[in-house]
Amino acid sequence: MPRLRAVSGEIVIKILCNRFGFAVSGRSGSHVRLSKFTAEGKIGTVVPVHDELKIGTLKGILKLARVDPEEFAEFL
Repeated sequence: MPRLRAVSGEIVIKILCNRFGFAVSGRSGSHVRLSKFTAEGKIGTVVPVHDELKIGTLKGILKLARVDPEEFAEFL
């Protein structure tokens, strides 16, 4: 079973956009807003574009995005 590891914000954005259907909805400084529409409504998250995101920060991003961390880790 793959585990989460520290990765860059750019990699997180690419995985969420290409694999989970999110799209960039805005940018403010070093943070990028991602969103997607589902049957339940709009889901959004914010990803800081840093060289390395800590595991806790990554888990928070995935929680807002309603993405299972184990499923996300498969694409790392």
